[in-house]
Amino acid sequence: MKTAVVTGAGGFIGGALTRRLLDEGVKVYGVDISERALLPHIKSENFAPVIADFSKYLRLHDMIKDDIDVFYHFAWQGVFGEAFKDYRLQLDNAKHACEAMEQAIKIGCKKFVFAGTYNEFEIKNFLNSEVFEPRYTCIYSGAKTVAEVVCKTLAYNNGIEYSAGLVAMAYGEGNRSMMLPNVVMRQLLTGQTPKLIKGDNLYDLIYIDDIAEAFYRIGEKGKNLKSYYVGHRKLKTFRELLTELGQIVNPNIELKFGEYKDTDNKDYSLIDLDALYNDTGFECKADFKESIMKTAMWLKEEGI
Repeated sequence: MKTAVVTGAGGFIGGALTRRLLDEGVKVYGVDISERALLPHIKSENFAPVIADFSKYLRLHDMIKDDIDVFYHFAWQGVFGEAFKDYRLQLDNAKHACEAMEQAIKIGCKKFVFAGTYNEFEIKNFLNSEVFEPRYTCIYSGAKTVAEVVCKTLAYNNGIEYSAGLVAMAYGEGNRSMMLPNVVMRQLLTGQTPKLIKGDNLYDLIYIDDIAEAFYRIGEKGKNLKSYYVGHRKLKTFRELLTELGQIVNPNIELKFGEYKDTDNKDYSLIDLDALYNDTGFECKADFKESIMKTAMWLKEEGI
């Protein structure tokens, strides 16, 4: 890979991938809504900022004039909390993802890589089960699933390769959201007792450096029309992972499991956890204790 487009290049995951690509000497066209968001990358001579919000996506083919190997799409508004309930926002996100694919085709890109969510596996259970309790997260993951179906169809019929990475729960420095790892670590750092689900279900947490490496590998070696689970190949339960996290951040605080109803509807037996490793050689390498400590320290310094 010599050239790439990354939408959401100023964001948490898009920014991490941009840094990874630049480290490899790849020329990156970083798309984001403001120059300020792209400032961390502008110092690199291989980085070309493209200032565009979703309203300008239909002009990307006029803004990027180069022979592009991989077009990565990360830009997505509302990836946690109350935004999951906003179906208009989530469906607009899906539409703009399809517009990104359309632009990748017009630019002449060789490959399109979509950033999905592991919650898409829950949607498969939703569609194939008569007994299912959909949570608001299903609106978000349903929109991601719609984007995948349309983008994959456009790719197949227009001669561009397509791969996707369905990311497990992410954590790491630079994540300013109120996703679960941040919420729990923040509570532990401030002496609060986290109230959690019972947590006997399988769960996964993946560090940002591993996510960036995974998407780099997908861009390089991911198979056409294939969507990969981006996470660990061996999983622990939610209770096991969060207990370990608690012992790292603040062992003096007892986590209260069972305060909320378990709501995870993913059947991990139906997910090929080894596919990404088998096709690209990717393996999560971050040390859990070290990466959690680094993240907690960053959260404390940032006042998040």
